[in-house]
Amino acid sequence: MATPTIRPATPRDAVHLAMLVDMAAKGLASHFWRGMAEPGQSPLEVGRARALRDEGAFSWRNAHVAEVDGEVAGALIGYVIDDPVDVSGLEGANPIVRDLTLLEARAPGHWYVNVLAAYPEYRGRGVGSLLLKHADTVGKAATQSGMAIIVASQNTGARRLYERLGYRFVARRPVVDPSGLAGSGDWLLLTKPHA
Repeated sequence: MATPTIRPATPRDAVHLAMLVDMAAKGLASHFWRGMAEPGQSPLEVGRARALRDEGAFSWRNAHVAEVDGEVAGALIGYVIDDPVDVSGLEGANPIVRDLTLLEARAPGHWYVNVLAAYPEYRGRGVGSLLLKHADTVGKAATQSGMAIIVASQNTGARRLYERLGYRFVARRPVVDPSGLAGSGDWLLLTKPHA
């Protein structure tokens, strides 16, 4: 395999971003998108439209793409967490959104790795590690507070990768998901200082 390269995302990457977000979320993103869809609109079309936005957390402007031989292999989406995080109005929010927001609130000002994903054929080939190292560079340029990431407790492979790259456990919240798509266990907030 050729060495992956990383570049800022463009609007042309929106469909890849939507697919990779849904992969990283194990179908949870498309579950939310299905509820947002207009009649005749697929969940992927909703995800693509959201990725095409110029603002918001899930925007092509917050994304970086890994390519191998000119093909998209994976993506990173991240941004600086608000300081402080606005947690008002979470009482009626979806439990997953509520709990992830409450964990983000534990790392104000950190650069948050919101999505890190690679297509299956590129997994285990260093794409994720390269994207995380790129996240460090982007995060260090954006904020002095450090880095943050949230991972499901059952995702032991990803957690090992994050810990190998210097992330450490800070807080947890139990997964509360009436749909059952997120599984069980806990959401884990990991952070690390800039090197």
